[in-house]
Amino acid sequence: MTHGELLDEIARRILLFQMDRTTCVGIDGVDGAGKTTLADDLAQRLALEGRQLIRASIDDFHRPRELRYRRGRDSPEGFYRDSFDLEALCRELLIPLGAEGSGRFRRAVFDHRRDARAEGPIERAVPRAILLFDGIFLHRLELRGYWDLSIFLATSFPVSVARGAARDGGPPHPEAAENRRYVEGQRLYLGECQPRRAADLVIEYDDFERPVILAVR
Repeated sequence: MTHGELLDEIARRILLFQMDRTTCVGIDGVDGAGKTTLADDLAQRLALEGRQLIRASIDDFHRPRELRYRRGRDSPEGFYRDSFDLEALCRELLIPLGAEGSGRFRRAVFDHRRDARAEGPIERAVPRAILLFDGIFLHRLELRGYWDLSIFLATSFPVSVARGAARDGGPPHPEAAENRRYVEGQRLYLGECQPRRAADLVIEYDDFERPVILAVR
């Protein structure tokens, strides 16, 4: 399968939903899996359909630094459990876009680079809008019920960490001390939440140009 064929297949599955409310799509995977790029490419593909597209990311729902690091700056458990404000994500975005929601949402509440609140404007979803939301940890139990279609990008740590290092700097090896917080935190998530079993669509994504659909539910 080519990357273009993958986009067409995911878009086809998204467009099967014909609800009056927003169709919520969650794109999950470890750091460096390719979630943001896939979501952006999907947005371009779906723009041809004339539907309102809402792009959002878990990165805009961080907690303040003092909470993210309360278990210690090197803590894998802290990375997994304390990084994101899931209550704000549900309150400001996912619940408003759900079946009983008002349709009035925010796609951001916090700027982790400045470590400061950064609430986005209140926006309004029109009927049959599509939310494309990317991020790590999206198959946590607190979030699973919000996705009409959930995708998990299955990427090996040697590949994903090397991608992250090329993007952000740092050592490209999963077992490097600087990567312990992030790699081990994500291993906690993989073991606890089993996203490969929970996702509607599991895609092997070690090679962007030759993805493989591993499971469809």
